[in-house]
Amino acid sequence: MNSVVLGLARRLRIPALVARHSSTRVMGLFASVNGVVSIGLMAGAAWVTGSAFVFPSLGPTAFLLFYTPNQASASPRNTFFGHLIGAVAGYVSLVVFGLTEAAPALASTVTLPRVGAAALSLGLTSGVMVWGRVPHPPAGATTLIVSLGILRTPSELAVLMLAVALLTAQGFLINRAAGIDYPRWAPKKGP
Repeated sequence: MNSVVLGLARRLRIPALVARHSSTRVMGLFASVNGVVSIGLMAGAAWVTGSAFVFPSLGPTAFLLFYTPNQASASPRNTFFGHLIGAVAGYVSLVVFGLTEAAPALASTVTLPRVGAAALSLGLTSGVMVWGRVPHPPAGATTLIVSLGILRTPSELAVLMLAVALLTAQGFLINRAAGIDYPRWAPKKGP
């Protein structure tokens, strides 16, 4: 499959497009098409399985993967571990505030325990991402999705992480096929 994708990328001459046209236009088209494809595949998986393969923080993750693929925050390591930290911090916050069985904040009123869970989850996510050197801003949305109770069961969190892994794999394949020196795992070191 990879050789087919690479062959298509060569045939499309994506670097030649940038040379002939505004790089902003080409990158906008690249980001747009790949955002549609990647989130469309996830939405299709959600429809087929009835599981939450699409959630709000995947949108900004797709944007990072296809618009700024060489930024540290878009690397596979940072993408995967950022969302994992966000999901775990959100769940820990639900446990700490006794909200694992509570209705989602959007379906009920926002209570003081919910405020505490949201604040704690974002604080934990931010701190652990910095300490682990795995910044990924969309993980801040993931932790709120969990701490607000939108996705709150371990099985939902497993699907969430599977969706992140699938989007990351798509980002890797698409960026590499386009000739972008996207990292295999960790962000590339600066000069």
